[in-house]
Amino acid sequence: MPSKYLSGIFIFLTIAMNASAVKSVAQEKYTSDTKKIVFIAGPDSHGKGEHEYNGGVTFLARKLKEALPETDTVVFHNGWPKDPAVLQKASTIILFCDGAEGHIIIPHLAEVESLMNNGTGFITLHFTMEVPKGKDADRFRDLAGGYFETNWSVNPFWTPQIKELPKHPVTNGVKPFAIRDEWYYHMRFVKDDKNITPILKVLPPDSTLSRPEGSHTNNVYVRASVLQNKEPQTIAWAYERPNGGRAFGFTGGHVHANWQNDSFRMLVLNAIVWTAKGKVPSKGVRTTTPDLKELELLTKPAK
Repeated sequence: MPSKYLSGIFIFLTIAMNASAVKSVAQEKYTSDTKKIVFIAGPDSHGKGEHEYNGGVTFLARKLKEALPETDTVVFHNGWPKDPAVLQKASTIILFCDGAEGHIIIPHLAEVESLMNNGTGFITLHFTMEVPKGKDADRFRDLAGGYFETNWSVNPFWTPQIKELPKHPVTNGVKPFAIRDEWYYHMRFVKDDKNITPILKVLPPDSTLSRPEGSHTNNVYVRASVLQNKEPQTIAWAYERPNGGRAFGFTGGHVHANWQNDSFRMLVLNAIVWTAKGKVPSKGVRTTTPDLKELELLTKPAK
């Protein structure tokens, strides 16, 4: 059988198998020269088309393999992997899940800190960024570079006009774009933010602060920053941790169909390669634009 067909079969099996089976394949395949990319999804929590964590990680893993078939993608659905050994030697971990109380990372913070201290990358998408304020949030922030803090950060739906992008590996090939999503902003970043590179930064329109005062909707601090001081807000960032590990935060991701946008999708795929300490292609991680059927097929994980 031609190798290209074998490659296609392997990609399908990696995505479709249950977590334990994927773990076994990945451990057999892994070598010291392979980038092991681990995707962890929490249970989906909204209606169809929103917070599709399982479909989101499955889709991203598939697209990464499409562009860079040499990568070793390992996908876990509906919660944290039961066997901590599967995270060993991970080049980077992508976490896409509900935040707030019951965040799936909280019981595993020590485990994740140990990995990150040894150079493993970390990517947080959307609601993943909210951790209840306190010591756990501080630890999470130090890993991710920033987090959503209630009564400080806000979560409006809006369309940021991304007109300029900084020169950075994660922006390779990415073009300016505008897309409606639940983009969080006024995030709480690490105290010493010299290692934070804002990737998407824009001044939100006043309309994003039209909602009443609330833990996620509006507060005196964000009004001062945006309405009075007109401070542009960072909604995606790259972070080089003091210990040498890398992280990427991306506050969008509420709307599943937004993965169809080539720049939106490429930015996150580039970040996966960068946080894994791989070389991001000069024109970015290029993949075919998915149609709605492809997204629909990946909405639910295989049972």
